Amino acid sequence: MHQSPAMKVIQRVFALVAFVFGLVTIVAGSRVLAGAEPGYMVFRPLLFYNVFMGAMYMAAGVAAWRSAAHGKYSAATIFILNLLVLGAVGYLYASGGAVAMESLRAMTLRTVVWLVLFLGFMWISHRNNLSRY
Repeated sequence: MHQSPAMKVIQRVFALVAFVFGLVTIVAGSRVLAGAEPGYMVFRPLLFYNVFMGAMYMAAGVAAWRSAAHGKYSAATIFILNLLVLGAVGYLYASGGAVAMESLRAMTLRTVVWLVLFLGFMWISHRNNLSRY
């Protein structure tokens, strides 16, 4: 499949965003696991989920670097998983569970970032398919 140079650059930027977002997620989560105090109550299951997903974000970035289609499927999967976890965290917060508002905001940010990446890879894949004709 032929891909224009501009689409290749955009694909690589999105892939780099995914990879760096994963790296930052791992570093931030690992610091808290190592004892750094974030300034709010930490919901440990969410912390472990986010550190694990940071590695998945990086893997998705590598896959997306190689292929917009792989990026699209990886971003869709991550978006859906994050949306499910966001729903659970939102429920726990609303019911007075041990979840801080900062955790809810951070999970919302993660979900939105992966929605944007998914839509970006969808757009790139669509443009690539159009260029075949």
